[in-house]
Amino acid sequence: MNIYVGNLPYSMGDAELRQAFEEFGSVSNASVVKDKFTGRSRGFGFVEMPDTDAANNAIESMNGRNLGGRPLVANEARPRDERPRFNNRDRY
Repeated sequence: MNIYVGNLPYSMGDAELRQAFEEFGSVSNASVVKDKFTGRSRGFGFVEMPDTDAANNAIESMNGRNLGGRPLVANEARPRDERPRFNNRDRY
């Protein structure tokens, strides 16, 4: 299951995010989304857990938990909408 994790401390990296969720079970991937220009955290990330029961337990336990002085938001990630690619030539 893919889990959206929001309101992350900006100092948190991929390893810390993984460690926070490994308390509930196996984590296959954990990544903090970074700004493509500055490389700084955007304050949210995603955690993939292969076991659905463990993932649901993690969501329930982590949602609202204070981490680094910030209450986390954790829920099942929604599929990304297909967005049309914008091309400058389309403007004119």
